[in-house]
Amino acid sequence: MGMTMTQKILAYHAGLDHVEAGQLIEAKLDIVMANDITGPMALPILAQMSDTVFDRDKVVLVPDHFTPNKDIQSAENSKAIRDFAKEQKLKWFFEQGKSGVEHILLPEQGVVTAGECIIGADSHTCTYGALGAFSTGVGTTDIAVGMATGELWFKVPGAIQIRLTGKPSPYVSGKDIILSIIGRIGVDGALYNSMEYVGDGIEHLSIYDRFTICNMAIEAGAKNGIFPVDQVTLDYLNERCEKPYQIFEADEDAIYDEVIEIDLSQVRPTVAFPHLPGNTYTIDEVEAMEPIWINQVVIGSCTNGSIEDMRKAAMILKGNVVHDNVRVMVVPATQEVFRDCVTEGLMEIFIDAGCAVNTPSCGPCMGGHMGVMAAGEKCVSTTNRNFVGRMGHVESKIYLASPEVAAACAIKGYIVGPESVLQ
Repeated sequence: MGMTMTQKILAYHAGLDHVEAGQLIEAKLDIVMANDITGPMALPILAQMSDTVFDRDKVVLVPDHFTPNKDIQSAENSKAIRDFAKEQKLKWFFEQGKSGVEHILLPEQGVVTAGECIIGADSHTCTYGALGAFSTGVGTTDIAVGMATGELWFKVPGAIQIRLTGKPSPYVSGKDIILSIIGRIGVDGALYNSMEYVGDGIEHLSIYDRFTICNMAIEAGAKNGIFPVDQVTLDYLNERCEKPYQIFEADEDAIYDEVIEIDLSQVRPTVAFPHLPGNTYTIDEVEAMEPIWINQVVIGSCTNGSIEDMRKAAMILKGNVVHDNVRVMVVPATQEVFRDCVTEGLMEIFIDAGCAVNTPSCGPCMGGHMGVMAAGEKCVSTTNRNFVGRMGHVESKIYLASPEVAAACAIKGYIVGPESVLQ
């Protein structure tokens, strides 16, 4: 009986020749990550087990959710992990001004690589599957155990194989692909499964498309998402990461709970309506409805805050002005992305269009700060969740979309696709 890509990685890290779905294992960890919300909660638990972390090069702390600190409590939280990082002499602590949104930052800085077993105290840790790693979100107690011992138990997930064929049409990107998949299978359609991508369509997806697709595996209930390592992956890793990597490939006779066929040429720009990422409509269906007028647009987050996402939004906004009734927040995911936006002239495009540009932060995505909505307001956002109250008042509404769609909506003032702006 063969193993999937995820199962092979877990077997290797557990020191086993073979694992199968449902099996309980204990695996060695390559990276243990926490942020300014989850890190402070893990530290007291860690203190009950150990005075030191298992490996100061493998524990990563990123203050990104409530930074710049919005109040005294968030300042105390950031101070807690800052002091701990100094005390433990951690290699990877990203201070404000040198930091960014964790799931864009860690690949960018070469912290994570192919073949690794990675846990993070944030549900979107599954992002790093784009690099051919097993990465998943866990709770703060598990993070504390990981910090102390360098090991953690897992139930080996089953898998759904998602076979991608064809080439995406213009203005269709990773966000549209993953939204269309979640819309098809539902928010629990991959419950505790690995979403494993295969097929010749992958060659048409940038590394940033793959980050976005893996990032939202959790929105389908998956344990993780993962792509095979190809030349696109290796080019990215060779530019950014000095760590050795391992390439794992699924066996030909690996067992999958389900096989899903996706012809990328048939995917259209897709929008998730309130209040679930699986409540999706194509842009053609949306434009056939009565106009959905909006108040706010957010472009950024760990899902769509890369330089590629910034370029796509700027391409739509260039020469245009944000609608009078809409406010737009652009949030580059890291300092490097922010700098690239400046050097490439994207910042000028955003400012000329009437956008507010914010420092790298998770703030708007989780309703922390910078973009909190009032009752009755509607937002088109490139973030990953549109649950009730996610970005502010429980009576506000969030529509999830790609950077191209979000930028077009900012110009028109209601939900439309980029073709409506560029035609």
